[in-house]
Amino acid sequence: MIKELLLVGLGGGAGSAARYLCSTALGRICTGAFPGSTFAVNAAGCLLMGLLFGLSEKSISMNGEMKLLLATGFCGGYTTFSAFSAENVKLLQEGRFALAFLYASTSVLAGLTAFAAGILLSKLYKTQ
Repeated sequence: MIKELLLVGLGGGAGSAARYLCSTALGRICTGAFPGSTFAVNAAGCLLMGLLFGLSEKSISMNGEMKLLLATGFCGGYTTFSAFSAENVKLLQEGRFALAFLYASTSVLAGLTAFAAGILLSKLYKTQ
């Protein structure tokens, strides 16, 4: 159990650091009212999670420890559902109902689409 916790913690720390770096960089580009940096990070995280899921379905090399490190740890630390929720509540409190609806609906759609795209990308990987 200790080994598993360490793997999740290591992956989560790396994912959180990557999220911070990406969000900071994207925050300089995405300056409008739409929370584009969180949106992009979440979509990228879903794409990566879908890719990992798809690869784990076909590859013996993606063992349980790698899933803990990369999927549970890294992707869990990288994606930002709590930030997504806080930004939606802020938009609602500001009376920006249409923008909140747009952000929530496109985030869910982008997440599902990116996850499915990750699975499709994993099919390009040829096992030996």
